[in-house]
Amino acid sequence: MLSISQELVDKIVAHARADHPDEACGVIAGRNGVPERFVPMENAERSPTFYRFDSKEQLRVWNEMDDRDEEPVVIYHSHTATEAYPSRSDVLLAQEPQAHYVLVSAWDETEVEFRSYRILDGVVTEEEVRFLP
Repeated sequence: MLSISQELVDKIVAHARADHPDEACGVIAGRNGVPERFVPMENAERSPTFYRFDSKEQLRVWNEMDDRDEEPVVIYHSHTATEAYPSRSDVLLAQEPQAHYVLVSAWDETEVEFRSYRILDGVVTEEEVRFLP
């Protein structure tokens, strides 16, 4: 189960809406599996159907997490016209076995679909999300 503060959820959703119609992406860094620090990243693809972290930015962010004794607790991205479920490309990109993979579908201006998954060895498992105050 992913337990995440409403403040971090709101930041992810705001990023998804701001980058629309392109997919937004980023990381929530933390310690001991607790999501704490919002790190929005640039979608190097600048695409409405695909995301990819810029390799230089990713190296900088991962080094910063190492320096702060953090890990990527949540890796998130948005879907702009489909449900919040990992695509084949999303599954292939999933390289952090301990991370929660959050997808946000924010194509509807009034509703947001916020879902979390574990992706391990190509197997996608949806998990419950607990929203904390």
